[in-house]
Amino acid sequence: MAKQIISKSAEPSFIERLDIVSNKDQSKTVSITGGTIRLMYYESIMQDTIKATVTFTDSGNAIDKKTVLEGLPLVGQEKVYVKFKDNNDEQIDLTLYVNKVTPLSDDTTKSMVQLDLVSKEFIMNEKVRLNTRFDGKISDHIKKILSDANYINTQKKLDIEETSNTYNFIGNNKKPYYAMNWLSKKAVPQLPGADGSTAGYFFFETSEGFKFKSIDSLLSQEKKKSILYNQSPDSRGDNLPAGYDAKALEYSKDNRVDVKEKLKMGAFSTRTILFDPFNCYYEVITPNAKEKEKDLKLGGKELPVLNPEFNKEGKNKDFSRTTYMLIDKGSLPSGDTSQQIEKSKDQNFDPKKILNQSIMRYNQLYSIKTTITIAGDFSLHAGDAIFVDAPELSSEESKDVSKENGGLYIIADLCHYISTKETYTKLNLVRDSFGRIGNHTSGKMPL
Repeated sequence: MAKQIISKSAEPSFIERLDIVSNKDQSKTVSITGGTIRLMYYESIMQDTIKATVTFTDSGNAIDKKTVLEGLPLVGQEKVYVKFKDNNDEQIDLTLYVNKVTPLSDDTTKSMVQLDLVSKEFIMNEKVRLNTRFDGKISDHIKKILSDANYINTQKKLDIEETSNTYNFIGNNKKPYYAMNWLSKKAVPQLPGADGSTAGYFFFETSEGFKFKSIDSLLSQEKKKSILYNQSPDSRGDNLPAGYDAKALEYSKDNRVDVKEKLKMGAFSTRTILFDPFNCYYEVITPNAKEKEKDLKLGGKELPVLNPEFNKEGKNKDFSRTTYMLIDKGSLPSGDTSQQIEKSKDQNFDPKKILNQSIMRYNQLYSIKTTITIAGDFSLHAGDAIFVDAPELSSEESKDVSKENGGLYIIADLCHYISTKETYTKLNLVRDSFGRIGNHTSGKMPL
């Protein structure tokens, strides 16, 4: 069970360090902590790396009696040491690099500059290409691309969820991040009932390191915090009900089920047409989300229930998107010559169990979106599970929480906002299903 921390008011946090190192002379370092107006830090499961923007004023006497831009000089790729903590002493300590320098204003007495900061790997990705063959599990490929000295060569912590399937491929001079996102769609988790029912991973970075996680494992993880939103005047959250860790200052919800768009993308029913050119084998299959629902790890009670009036009866008739695939037999078998001959009829990639299953899961995940703002909490990260409760709207006075929209969510996007006046954390939360299950005091949601 998550440790309860009563959130303090969203007062300014402490920026301990914002030091920029010159590219030209690395003995030159300038701190912009005192002139910082605003720092915004971002994480997302849809974003390969962490990012930050820093806005600061420069009075012209930062280094060698010149501005930061001229004294270092500041041109891009400079190393920046960033360290800040919230009012509960949760700290983020990073080494980032300048991706873009944007002067916002300039006069005779001072200037205002915005820096876009990224991780080292974000820049290194533009200078590295995959030019070898990869054999084995997809999760092993991700580890190799990230840690091998010939590729990204990161020293950061890796949290890679093991995949159940293998996939052999040749790099073909692809960029590392492109390849890892491409592989994510082909990965199947090692979870009960996953084979043939679900697929799809997210590759992303947080301040804790790089993560490679399946959709179903994200939705079945232990919740990190419980957050309550209500209209009580207790804005500081000093009198939270037992079991809640923080009070949301702002709350909004959005049903993301645009029926036409979901059907176009094949979120609930698809058709796969398979063809083997060597023996003219032809097969049509129609994976359906409702048929596989019992094997999925859902955030809520059930996937959206659509109108049965639109269901088509008959074998292979009910679908809204079609994908075509040549059966991949005998492609890049691993082993020596004799072993490769033995595997000449094996499939390298099984589209029947993976292709449309990943398409459906990616599109199901964003069925519900909730956005909340809380007092700055730097312990939260993209990919974390949190439990959110809000009052039930009723014609009669009710103190119940919403049974439809409350419950477990995944942090899809996160922004920590620090200014001279306040500190907030804004969260975009998503899940694949409707209905509240479990409660805010339990550590892990029932599966």
